Amino acid sequence: MEDKQIVELYFQRDNDAIKETDAKYGSFCFTVANNILHNAEDAEECVNDTWLRAWNAIPPHRPVWLKSFLAKITQNLALDRYTANNADKRGGSEINLVLEEISECISSGETPANAYDAKELEECIGRFVKALSERDGNIFVRRYFFMEKTAETAKKYGMKESNVLLILSRTRKKLKAHLIKEGFVNE
Repeated sequence: MEDKQIVELYFQRDNDAIKETDAKYGSFCFTVANNILHNAEDAEECVNDTWLRAWNAIPPHRPVWLKSFLAKITQNLALDRYTANNADKRGGSEINLVLEEISECISSGETPANAYDAKELEECIGRFVKALSERDGNIFVRRYFFMEKTAETAKKYGMKESNVLLILSRTRKKLKAHLIKEGFVNE
């Protein structure tokens, strides 16, 4: 079923909307959650919570890109669950590493949310990613949106992990320069 048809089911408050969403995007959302949580049971709960959030958000919201809309909900739920699960723990988890890496681009004493509306920052980063080569953009998104391990990305692209790390490092530097140019980060 096409995304527009699924969204229309939500607007009609038809329970088949959830069934169709799960059939089309269930495994995708599970992967998003599991890349963050590394726990199948927690990831499955996040996916189920995603369907509830989607049901409550549509309508009034009419997402243009249903897959991205669901991924963002799933990611936020998984990050919240990760934070709750690890409130007393600190250490070398993949998510802490990912957040530390990307913070190099956006930390400057003031948060982007204080400097600009978060939506504008999101659009700015979206334009940046679209301007990258397809490979570099996909590697960036896999790491910083899906929080995929660099070894997994390297395997998918038939590259050495060191090459993926180099691409990510260069891309973060480009992103920081882009955010400085756009006024989101001070030098």
